[in-house]
Amino acid sequence: MDSSYAVGDLRVSDAEREAVIERLQEAYAEGRLDHDEFDMRTHLAMTSKTRSDLGGVTRDLVPVAAPVGEALGGEAPTGEDRMLGAAAHAVGVPTLFVGPLVLMLLSGKRSEYVRRQAAEALNFQVTLLLVTIVTLGLGGVVYAVAWVLAVIAAVYALAGRTFRYPWILRLVK
Repeated sequence: MDSSYAVGDLRVSDAEREAVIERLQEAYAEGRLDHDEFDMRTHLAMTSKTRSDLGGVTRDLVPVAAPVGEALGGEAPTGEDRMLGAAAHAVGVPTLFVGPLVLMLLSGKRSEYVRRQAAEALNFQVTLLLVTIVTLGLGGVVYAVAWVLAVIAAVYALAGRTFRYPWILRLVK
């Protein structure tokens, strides 16, 4: 067995190809790729045999990593900010939109992180309420999923990360 192969000469697995395709999808959603280029690069990723072939597909798409504080638009969130951000998501379960609204109005003035977390939770709860009203109460079944998402969002907030709820109306910025 010859172990003199360079890392770029090693064959890629399906999992490595899938990770590259996910990055291409993100770049397409961000507007970094047009539709034709996305199709071409996806085809190249699916047919890549080696790591160097696969690396060439996303070489110009590697995002520049910003420090945590800069990504949040200022300082890194404090422990209190993370707790209040998690509370904004968790308090939405029993109080619907009232709890996140109160937290956004009171604590959001001193911390941009708490304000963003509370606004996201508020938008989520308002969207759920509108779905329930429009479906004449049948949308209330969605609240079971809401509890799970609220817990996940609270854990993200405790870790100092931002959670974006999928498929919601973002009425409050």
